[in-house]
Amino acid sequence: MTRIIAGAAGGTSLAAVPGSLTRPTTDRVKEALFSRLDAFNVIADARVLDLYAGSGALGVESGSRGALSVDLVESDAKASGVCQRNADLINGVLGRKAVTVHRSRVEPFLDRAEENAAWDLVFLDPPYPLEEAGLSAVLQKLAAHLGPGAVVVVERSSRSPEPGWPDGMTRFAEKKYGETRLWFAEPFVPDAIAAEDLAEAAEAGADTERPVAPGA
Repeated sequence: MTRIIAGAAGGTSLAAVPGSLTRPTTDRVKEALFSRLDAFNVIADARVLDLYAGSGALGVESGSRGALSVDLVESDAKASGVCQRNADLINGVLGRKAVTVHRSRVEPFLDRAEENAAWDLVFLDPPYPLEEAGLSAVLQKLAAHLGPGAVVVVERSSRSPEPGWPDGMTRFAEKKYGETRLWFAEPFVPDAIAAEDLAEAAEAGADTERPVAPGA
């Protein structure tokens, strides 16, 4: 039984997708992931996108912790139904429609996104059968819809290779948890701008393993 770990709905149990259709993120990995995201200060008031959402657990966790809006994208009928149940739960706790479910494949969803649509925090936990070329193509589409200072989290098997990052995105961290590996990426920042911002952060005494992007 998975649950919301913290925030407005902390401790609340979530509906799960029956059978082996999805591979839910364990509470241990989710707790470690959100601890790191809290350190990056990217959740509060963020526009969140949860691709291949499964039960929507990562997206609704973000909603509980103060995200401005959350889009859950899931193509399977049963899984999207579970997403809706969990979205209704968190929306009820928050007293507003923070979480929206989109029953769609990921690629068409990104193709349909408005040109100025941008997200600040994106989760991708694609099914293992998705080949690396397919994942790279999704990341390429996503790169055009990232806000300044956005964080992209890709969850894969620890045996999978590093994702192929598009020109508009760069990896800044990765972490292995047993059979799971998390990759963290952000919009690409030209070296001159990144160096200037890092110098300012050092003067301010910032302590973070993540490069500071404009607008972060």
